[in-house]
Amino acid sequence: MKQFLTVGDIGDLGKAIEEAKQVKATPFAWQELGRNKTIILVFFNSSLRTRLSSQVAAQNLGMHAIVLNIDKDSWKLETEMGVVMDGDKTEHLREAIPVIGSYCDIIGVRSFARYESREFDYQETILKQFIEYSGRPVISLESATRHPCQAFADLLTIEEHKTVARPKVVMTWAPHPKALPQAVPNSFAEWMKAAPDVDFVLTCPEGYDLAPDIMEGVTLERDQKKALEGADFVYAKNWASYEHYGQILSKDRSWTVDTEHMSWTNNAKFMHCLPVRRNMIVSDEVIDGPNSLVIPEAANRVFSIQTVMKRMLEDLSRGK
Repeated sequence: MKQFLTVGDIGDLGKAIEEAKQVKATPFAWQELGRNKTIILVFFNSSLRTRLSSQVAAQNLGMHAIVLNIDKDSWKLETEMGVVMDGDKTEHLREAIPVIGSYCDIIGVRSFARYESREFDYQETILKQFIEYSGRPVISLESATRHPCQAFADLLTIEEHKTVARPKVVMTWAPHPKALPQAVPNSFAEWMKAAPDVDFVLTCPEGYDLAPDIMEGVTLERDQKKALEGADFVYAKNWASYEHYGQILSKDRSWTVDTEHMSWTNNAKFMHCLPVRRNMIVSDEVIDGPNSLVIPEAANRVFSIQTVMKRMLEDLSRGK
């Protein structure tokens, strides 16, 4: 595996989930793979779960993990090509990336959408430079448009907690005071579409449809109550508008997932990637209730990314 950016990079989802379960059961079984190997985790944005889970996963595999917080631990980096660097950017990614690659065996990169240009964000300009210039396998730790490690952990969590063979999984938009990226909902929708035994429904207000390629094949229900009826899993998430890129079109609190919303479901489990704005995205009663999976979901972040690292290390050991 040379890169992990989307669901298409993981291959057979059934095999990937079974492998993640094995990794979770015996997390230290592959430490020889990572012996004398180094992963550098490059963060352009703040993180809690992604940073910690990545470091723990690397250590479980016997690797050295180095965290680089851009603009805090390094020079301020220019990301655009062809610019005259007469501003506050000291170094260009074109030089920084191959230098980083020369110090490690695998690179993880976290870089959010800027919401300055949809074209810039959806071309994954920063992530693609790491792939092109580093000469190393690259893991997306969340990019402008995708969060594959989160979606992998989400699917693992659903597989562990489902009570029917083919659960109904609903992702519902919820209000938020800030414009949030589409990375998590994009990846979650892609992974749910690819999962063989999931009935996936997306519910959101007008103006909040995801990108056309993400929406292709998705069951969309504008009526939130109708969407939630019979749901086995409810995944609440905010995202800003794709059509009116980066804009907040609504803060309608009637979309906040509370006990009434959950009463419309089939005693559904509640999911969220965290961090979460309590009583905006979800009420205290729901997130603190017995059907909340947010903590085991977060814990599974270790095993999703560890599975990806393991596969990369196996390919490196075979000279691929």
